[in-house]
Amino acid sequence: MNDFRQSRIADPRAFGRVAVLMGGTSSEREVSLNSGSNVLAALRAGGVDAHAVDGIPALVDALVKGEGFDRVFNILHGNKGGGEDGVLQGLLEALGVPCTGSGVLGTALAMDKIRSKQVWLSLGLPTPRYIRLAPGSDVHAAARELGLPVIVKPSCEGSSVGVSRVFNDADLDQAVALAARYPGELLMEQLIEGQELTVGILGDEALPSIRIVPAGEYYDYHAKYVAEDTQYLCPGLEGDAETRIRALSLAAFHAIGCSGWSRVDVMRDRQGAFYLLEVNTAPGMTSHSLVPKAAAQVGIDFETLCWRILETTVPVSGIARQVAATGAQA
Repeated sequence: MNDFRQSRIADPRAFGRVAVLMGGTSSEREVSLNSGSNVLAALRAGGVDAHAVDGIPALVDALVKGEGFDRVFNILHGNKGGGEDGVLQGLLEALGVPCTGSGVLGTALAMDKIRSKQVWLSLGLPTPRYIRLAPGSDVHAAARELGLPVIVKPSCEGSSVGVSRVFNDADLDQAVALAARYPGELLMEQLIEGQELTVGILGDEALPSIRIVPAGEYYDYHAKYVAEDTQYLCPGLEGDAETRIRALSLAAFHAIGCSGWSRVDVMRDRQGAFYLLEVNTAPGMTSHSLVPKAAAQVGIDFETLCWRILETTVPVSGIARQVAATGAQA
């Protein structure tokens, strides 16, 4: 395994002018602004010529007006105005502007939990049983088929937005109504009871797992971004179990075409079996976020982590060329 702390680039000029893309108009705007301000400060502390840009239209406007950016650190979260659904990636690919994180295919598949599951199942990777809830579906029949308890959630949202855990048939309609507030398809999924874990991916390596122990019953939005009493145990597992969850997470990441960095969410049931939940292609970078916690476990502080993520946008062959070009302009 490679040394996680080893950077390929020493000179911040190699990155050129960097847009830190944050905010946007998705349901995860506030989390993105929080993440983005942290990333911006970290990059600037490392000498990177980094600039805050709020949302995709503002980035397009800057590029059209010739306010050139050499690359984009994407810390938008979500879809429909977020930067995790492939739209931003297609735009930047067409314009020839490198961007952190996965490309069009990886982001689009990761954002859509139904399609992610279809790919994983086709490759024999474990994920909870599910039913796609088309408009007008009999949700009560779906719950009987899966067996209560179940989770009802939007297929294309993150940060636990619109998610309900349903233990009684009488609560199904309310759960569907909540999930239906958000665009896209709905998903009913078998509820796996056990340990909730997550594994960060940096480059082509899996970071140590984190086991999440909320003070309340579930790791919901409040536990993720507000509560100070959620416990994060890193590494979350030991021995063979830790080796297996890292390998599974990396396989899930590659299976749906992801690259750069991500976070893979996994459940472990009471018998020790793992189940893939989703891949987050622009994970949070707030004080409560998990990839920074895992990176710290292997000696990567927050500033270095942001540098390493930005590094993934510069191919090895382009480092010397970029430094020479920026040096000539200085």
